[in-house]
Amino acid sequence: MRILLTAGLMALVAACSPDVVKPAFTVEDVAAESKKLNDYLNAEFEEELAMNPLTLTQMGRKEHYDELGDFSEADVAKQLAWRRESVAEMKAAIDPAKLNDDARTSWAIWETELERSELRAKWQRHSYVFGYGGPHTDLPNFLITYHKVDEPKDMDAYIERIGALATAIDQSTERAKLAVADGIRAPKFGYDRTLTEAKNVISGAPFGAGPASPLWDDLNTKIGGLLASDRANDGQAAAWKTAAEAALKDKVKPAYERLIAWLNEDIANAPSGKVGALTLPNGPEWYNVSLELQTTTKMTADEIHQLGLDEVKRIHAEMEKIREATGFKGDLKAFFEFMRTDKQFYLPDTDEGRAKYLATAQGYLDVMYKKLPEYFGRLPKAPLVVRRVEAFREVPGGAAHYYAPTPDGSQPGIFYAHLVDMSAVSLWALESLAYHEGVPGHHMQIAIQNELTDIPLFRTQYGYGAFAEGWGLYAEDLGKTMGMFTDPYNDFGRLNSELWRAVRLVLDTGLHAKGWTEEEAVAWAMANSARPASSIKSEVRRFLLWPGQATSYKIGMIAIQRLRDEARQELGDKFDWKSFHDTVIDGGAMPLPVLETRVRAWIKSIKDA
Repeated sequence: MRILLTAGLMALVAACSPDVVKPAFTVEDVAAESKKLNDYLNAEFEEELAMNPLTLTQMGRKEHYDELGDFSEADVAKQLAWRRESVAEMKAAIDPAKLNDDARTSWAIWETELERSELRAKWQRHSYVFGYGGPHTDLPNFLITYHKVDEPKDMDAYIERIGALATAIDQSTERAKLAVADGIRAPKFGYDRTLTEAKNVISGAPFGAGPASPLWDDLNTKIGGLLASDRANDGQAAAWKTAAEAALKDKVKPAYERLIAWLNEDIANAPSGKVGALTLPNGPEWYNVSLELQTTTKMTADEIHQLGLDEVKRIHAEMEKIREATGFKGDLKAFFEFMRTDKQFYLPDTDEGRAKYLATAQGYLDVMYKKLPEYFGRLPKAPLVVRRVEAFREVPGGAAHYYAPTPDGSQPGIFYAHLVDMSAVSLWALESLAYHEGVPGHHMQIAIQNELTDIPLFRTQYGYGAFAEGWGLYAEDLGKTMGMFTDPYNDFGRLNSELWRAVRLVLDTGLHAKGWTEEEAVAWAMANSARPASSIKSEVRRFLLWPGQATSYKIGMIAIQRLRDEARQELGDKFDWKSFHDTVIDGGAMPLPVLETRVRAWIKSIKDA
């Protein structure tokens, strides 16, 4: 696989290459200039955080705790102008030739973020505001998950944020209308999904009859916590409930109703059938941009499509070995159907079945935690919990996902599973899923990133899909190396998980670059994987609503595996699993070419030692 670099990263690679002869500077010169850059970037990131209160909260900080931020296009332009100025000031004030390797990495990432911000701003209307998720669900879930109430003023801030939710929804609706004016609409099923989700947020008390709505239930839980700990009295509680009810009924509900009304008005214009990126204005160009943003490479749609086909063929051959080992009579397609439908692989669609699913996932993680010290030097401090997705945003066959912990430890990492339809979540897929979302996957990488203290603060918070999802998929395969997947059906699940990421390369490019319909994509996936039908349908719709994102997993995994294999070949007996893995994840998330430079510098340092 070739990985083509962006312009900014080309300069980095050249500058950081161990083979490049660098000008002679004293150790003191390098240390001083590197510190100067780190201090500058820390100060700049604080300015960025002041414009992004949600990030502050996710970091466990309470500055701007009563704000949600600006969700308008004007704010996109404002933050882009700020980043342009920041990069220009960095280049004027800092000599990159005097930087140490880690500082060069920080420089390159900061510069690359400007390039990425330029692309995102130029093409912002092509990214569906209300598509796969959106502010209508993300913001309520953010308030429920991340806004901690430790003292009365935190509850005051919470209620202010509830009121601010109305402005955020109105601003987001306006952005969707601007996109529509440019001829850009999400597929009809995206409208249907958003309508259902929006109605769920404002259903129940205090909006109307029925059980408490998600935000009202959370508010009462948080007030109850203050009362139980004697940090508030009954009078305060009553006042908070009155204020919150007014904000929800007088501000939030009307904003959501305005969104719902507009969706109902415009849904007749929403497309069906072929709805990939290529059907949008300047669609092919947009899809190439999206692939670049998601993969941090210049790989083309055709290259990614062919990579997917090749990987599907390779993994099928590995699956054949497992099919034969189980004694199954029939071909691989029949084996897929057996794995997809046999009742032994699925838990009952009951509360007991869901509880057992979560407990089984936790069991795999408990065993894996004991194995981690054999392969990792640094371990995450933040705890990890396994939870069912909240009802207001749960969908049948929805993809499991991970929420990061806060650096201060107040919020654990969360492995979320959609369990509304138990026929869509097989037991044989659960072990690999636990390692991907938990350890040594997302929780390992992201929790450690949050806990780093020896790099500029922004590098503990920035994320890159190809790096993070590539690591998650790499972690599944690593589990096999670590002695897990002793059950052949679970080992098949590991391969099917990797197969699905290869299938994604084919489906995403097929839908967005080759004109496939939703039905054609589902049929191809059914024929080439064992994933349950409901899950496949949900995933295909996700790909259509989020062009390019599905390609990041396999491309990132292959990049990490290639670097590992290169290191093992170059170092021989000097290769150490702990040192390699720490090198990959101890610098925070980064574009793949930056990771490549970092690992090769580590290889050289070991060889030269």
